[in-house]
Amino acid sequence: MWAQLVTFRLKSERTDDLAEAARMIEAAELPGSGLIRETFARDTKDPQICCGFVVFESEKQARARESDPRRAAVSADIRDFLSNALEGPPTFVDLDVIHEITVAPGG
Repeated sequence: MWAQLVTFRLKSERTDDLAEAARMIEAAELPGSGLIRETFARDTKDPQICCGFVVFESEKQARARESDPRRAAVSADIRDFLSNALEGPPTFVDLDVIHEITVAPGG
């Protein structure tokens, strides 16, 4: 598995836009992309600071998803939306997943 941590800062007047951006990204997802999970979160002390954690079956699939022509138009819409909502460019950290633990809620 391969993952990417994306950190970004929303403009102060756009802190409610994280949920909308997540919905746009989810709606653009195509079957077979290799995406396993995507999580968006906001700092509890500073709602402008946000992150996304994306897990894929492999880095190769993640990179192919980035350049998938079927996603081109919607990806441009998402980039436009984010360019208006973010204070600056996001930071990307590429990660090899070494081990994952999943616990059922309440378990």
